[in-house]
Amino acid sequence: MTLLTNPPRSTLPRPTWQTVSVNVILFGLFAASLWAVADLKINVATIIDSADNAVSFIGRIFPLDFPPIGELVTMTAQTLGIVLLATVLSVILSMFVALAAAHNTTPGTSLRWGARAIIVVTRTIPELVLAILFLRLFGLGAVAGILALGLHSIGMVGKLYADAIEDTDPGPRDALRAAGASWWQQIVGGVFPQAMPAFVATALHRFDINLRASVILGYVGVSGIGLELSGALRTMNYQRGMALALFVVALCIVVELISGALRKMVLGDQAPAHRTIWTRMREKVATAQNGWLDRGAAVTSEARARTAAARTADGNYRVSPPWTGERIRRTIYVVLFALALVFATWGAQIDLSRMADGFGSMFNTLSLFFPPGTGGIGSELWEQLLVTVQIALAATFIGLVVAVPVGLLAARNVAPTPGIAKGFRIFIVAVRGIPDLIFAIIVIVVTGLGATAGAIALSVGAIGLLSKLIADSVEETDVRVQQAVLAGGATRMQVLIGATVRQSGPAIIAHIFYQLDSNIRAATLLGVVGAGGIGFYLMNAARVMQFDVVTMVVVMIFVVVMAVEGLAIWVRRVIS
Repeated sequence: MTLLTNPPRSTLPRPTWQTVSVNVILFGLFAASLWAVADLKINVATIIDSADNAVSFIGRIFPLDFPPIGELVTMTAQTLGIVLLATVLSVILSMFVALAAAHNTTPGTSLRWGARAIIVVTRTIPELVLAILFLRLFGLGAVAGILALGLHSIGMVGKLYADAIEDTDPGPRDALRAAGASWWQQIVGGVFPQAMPAFVATALHRFDINLRASVILGYVGVSGIGLELSGALRTMNYQRGMALALFVVALCIVVELISGALRKMVLGDQAPAHRTIWTRMREKVATAQNGWLDRGAAVTSEARARTAAARTADGNYRVSPPWTGERIRRTIYVVLFALALVFATWGAQIDLSRMADGFGSMFNTLSLFFPPGTGGIGSELWEQLLVTVQIALAATFIGLVVAVPVGLLAARNVAPTPGIAKGFRIFIVAVRGIPDLIFAIIVIVVTGLGATAGAIALSVGAIGLLSKLIADSVEETDVRVQQAVLAGGATRMQVLIGATVRQSGPAIIAHIFYQLDSNIRAATLLGVVGAGGIGFYLMNAARVMQFDVVTMVVVMIFVVVMAVEGLAIWVRRVIS
């Protein structure tokens, strides 16, 4: 018998300075969020005090005054046309930017970092600021909105496209290279077909986002529903304004449902599920472990299968694939999309001569924005920047508190019944379909102007997005771990905390940082309608043509967003 001379050491790893630092940072953000909620006076008493205003507001908006059906159809067509053209523009430009940003398609470090810089800058500059610039260049109308939404979208679309390209299997491209294909032929034949499901899914998702963003551009003169909505609210015509707001909400929900259905019809089973950075990392490790021989064998087998399928009865080979039901269906989708693009271009009434004049005066216009200046209100800008960060922190915290239970109950592997999960998924879709601007307008009328209204409005939007991300992350967890814990006699709550939440914890932390990043930029935009923060000064500077102050505000927001993103990248790297 062997005696234990020393007690067994703990199997728990010793905390490193990095893990301690992450815990300190997370605790600091938690404390800062509580401070923001308290400082902005977001509490039950504030809501109770605003009850009379809410009742009065409801009395002022009824009966709703919808525009005539002809005007409503025209406004809707203008808005959808702007959003469609902007999304297509962003997709086309993002493909080239993504190819330059992906490490497996661009060996040069300088070009890759340059493309990544374009992605970061376009994502950070608000579409409202781009719209102000393009309105100055091209005047009122649809062109400014198309360019503003299209260029701003590169920040998100380009990043996701680059991630999708980096996730592709190098086997097909290696096979094409071995056969003597050029670089572009390798990309078209070996990379794009694998990444196409992610490309289409991202484009449809961006269309939904651009539709919501197009509403706020009406406040600076971009045509469509947003322009009519801003005009009604400026004249305190709440019956018309709320009727248009309700129509926008319904339109956003319908478009999101249609885009989801289109994604399933076009992509079928190829539609990629939601994947977090942690899922992609695991997939890359698994791909590396497969080895080059396995990939080469798979490519060879696939090529032989295609060759056999292409051989006709008389021994010859087809030049083109057969017209199957799937090919006919996809061809119809392409034709319908092309027709929609033609009608959108026609409805936008793009004046090429006016655009040429605008590009000719671009350097003179850009000189108005540089160098950045404070306009004598530097101290106020810094104070309002702090308020903007407070709004983002408070909104993220409130949204997270509500989103955790909603997201868990929306996950199919956690909800008690499938019906409950489906019900909460419908709730999430309904909340996400309401633009933050609409929430902000309603809350401002009820609670008054200020940062409190902005924080409450953004918190509702955060509930929708965080709930979806949390539900998706929980559903991605390994069910075998949960089954093992359950087999050991654990209760349902112990399985949830010890297995499900523990697995999805890193992804949820990443989602929180993403939401905080988004809320900082969104808080800037909501200041346009009086929801507090630095956005109010941004809009005033644009109205009095102090464009150097506009640039200064953008630079300040850029610095804050980059600081948050850098912190998020470091935290994700430590906890991964």
